[in-house]
Amino acid sequence: MKAAAAFVAKHGKPARAVVENIGRKGARVVLVGHDGAMGDVLVPSPALGERLVEKVRDLEAAEWDRETVEAAKIGHAHRVKMGGRARG
Repeated sequence: MKAAAAFVAKHGKPARAVVENIGRKGARVVLVGHDGAMGDVLVPSPALGERLVEKVRDLEAAEWDRETVEAAKIGHAHRVKMGGRARG
């Protein structure tokens, strides 16, 4: 909860949170700050992710809808990291 609250404090309010089930490992709560920054928090279950969103002030539950996707500002470094390396 502290990490999510710190993210909101650093990246503006309101911030959005999308809870994603990642199977046996639990859930990933993807955070999108008011400034477009992205972050995440891993929790043991989707239910705990939803509770986290409810408890953190100025954190709003969201889905990957048009508004949330447009709010996220994904920089070049993040795109490279998520894309992996291409081999020729």
